[in-house]
Amino acid sequence: MLMTKVSTNQIQPQLIYFCWVKKFLFAIVILMTALQVKAQYGFDKMVELTGVVMSSDSLRYLPFVTVAIPSKNRGTVTTEKGLFSMIVEKGDTLRFTCLGYRKKIVVIPEDLKEARYSIIQLMTQDTFYLANTIIRPTLSKEEFEKAFLTLEIPDDKYEIARKNTEYQTMRMLLATLPRDGRESQQVYQNLLASKSYYAGQLAPQNIFSPLAWLEFFNAWKRGDFRKKY
Repeated sequence: MLMTKVSTNQIQPQLIYFCWVKKFLFAIVILMTALQVKAQYGFDKMVELTGVVMSSDSLRYLPFVTVAIPSKNRGTVTTEKGLFSMIVEKGDTLRFTCLGYRKKIVVIPEDLKEARYSIIQLMTQDTFYLANTIIRPTLSKEEFEKAFLTLEIPDDKYEIARKNTEYQTMRMLLATLPRDGRESQQVYQNLLASKSYYAGQLAPQNIFSPLAWLEFFNAWKRGDFRKKY
């Protein structure tokens, strides 16, 4: 049987070519996967929006202006310098609101090529018309005296604290309020401790205690068990 000898100089170019083809196919797969994930989660539509809000008459910065996306229930607030930054999507509708200024609506263009977009939003002052105010004369002396005497002055903090710390109030709260978690845990731990103290044996009964019987007879003589009317 004849055997063909292949030199290493003939195998090495084939291995290099195979490695390059393998790396190229792997890069194509990674690129297609990244594009698929980007399109699936909408990363290609996201835009970093930055801007400043100013007044249209004096061009001064407007702080604490609400910049919201009503359709998504999220937004941000401008800083003291009128600056803001947020992540939006192409085609989103922004609403700028500020007390004393008219509401503004801005739509993010859908044909943006870059992932960043900056705007300078001007806001116009709004005019508020108040209801009519009727000025009436003061009350008479008798009416003023009656109103002053029947005026109920609310308690100050010292009086409220005094009422909350009264003995009767504390007794009522002690009798009506249930135990909180910390007190319940403490009572349960005390019960477990008392049970573990007599573990493996019978707990003592007061019926066989001479001291308990002595206390019972003394209470009987004092009349502690009589009905009190």
